[in-house]
Amino acid sequence: MSWVINAGKSRHNEDQACCEVVYVESRRGISGVSKEPSHNQGFSFYYWGLFDGHAGGGAAEMASRLLHRHIREQLKDLVEILQDPLPPPLCLPSTPGTPGVSKPSQLVSPQSGWFPQKEVTHDSLVVGAIENAFQLMDEQMARERRGHQVEGGCCALVVVYLLGKMYVANAGDSRAIIIRNGEIIPMSREFTPETERQRLQLLGFLKPELLGSEFTHLEFPRRVQAKELGQRMLYRDQNMTGWAYKKIGLDDLKFPLVCGEGKKARVMATIGVTRGLGDHNLKVCSSTLPIKPFLSCFPEVRVYDLTQYEHCPDDVLVLGTDGLWDVTNDSEVAATVDRVLSSYEPNDPSRYTALAQALVLGARGIPRDRGWRLPNNKLGSGDDISVFVIPLGGPGSSYS
Repeated sequence: MSWVINAGKSRHNEDQACCEVVYVESRRGISGVSKEPSHNQGFSFYYWGLFDGHAGGGAAEMASRLLHRHIREQLKDLVEILQDPLPPPLCLPSTPGTPGVSKPSQLVSPQSGWFPQKEVTHDSLVVGAIENAFQLMDEQMARERRGHQVEGGCCALVVVYLLGKMYVANAGDSRAIIIRNGEIIPMSREFTPETERQRLQLLGFLKPELLGSEFTHLEFPRRVQAKELGQRMLYRDQNMTGWAYKKIGLDDLKFPLVCGEGKKARVMATIGVTRGLGDHNLKVCSSTLPIKPFLSCFPEVRVYDLTQYEHCPDDVLVLGTDGLWDVTNDSEVAATVDRVLSSYEPNDPSRYTALAQALVLGARGIPRDRGWRLPNNKLGSGDDISVFVIPLGGPGSSYS
């Protein structure tokens, strides 16, 4: 792991990171799966988390201390189920020790033609546990934001390695990619006003009270001017990916819910990310209108099965906050992975730390007369930069 404070431009780092091995013990009284001796044992999961704070570091600091504990609590009900080869039970008994219930088939009636039962995988149970943990973390921030000074919010990028699989959960604009045999495998995507425009617009359309009298859910190529009333202008709504023309009315003079593009895109002219934790006190500038209803705490979770591939020591999972990805693309990261790892012996575990440092310093650039610059003379990242490099094969990858 490596990090740098906004290229040395200030003393404060709003990024936080966490790396833990977490043991999960079955919650007492949970039954409904076969009681083989091995199924009574708990399990451990490996955990990495990057938390990119904004408007203060309180939310990121709190999430780095507590989110993995919420994940552990959500997994307690699943200890026996995940280690049982049978499909997950549809229902768990409402009271501990329900007599005569020992197998999933005894918990539900047989499938009928009228009520077919959906197939639920073990992977989806882990995904659901992680999603619930994010929501519970966000709710805890809401409860404790005053007493514990949990200011601001944070993007969260988390990896859980459990029973041979990597679960990559992302809420925000941090990103993760796998480099395997030189191939780039995206394991997340950014959640910004642009990528989630239609979700935001749909919410504004369904609940116009959230927009107050200041905003419109419609998007225009630029701010509509009063002199354009009655003219036909390009627009798009929550149902559209393309553009069409509409006659401009008075409501169209309001500020658009989603405006700008790229790193300058904003929700309600205020925030540039649409998923994350915290931000419960965030208001529109010079207004009492809350922005939190448009921000989702739920991550997108992608699953990577390590048992399906033979990994070599140069195969890695790279996690980075947007301070890395703002100035570095996937191909450039892959090239750095190849350059740095090839300069070390395959059995040297320090090669991964060196790689993380190279990625961070490469994105920061070097100080010159006109600021911090990359080798191509473009501006380096002006943000905090944090990177995890997780080996998938070779020394340091035996997650057992």
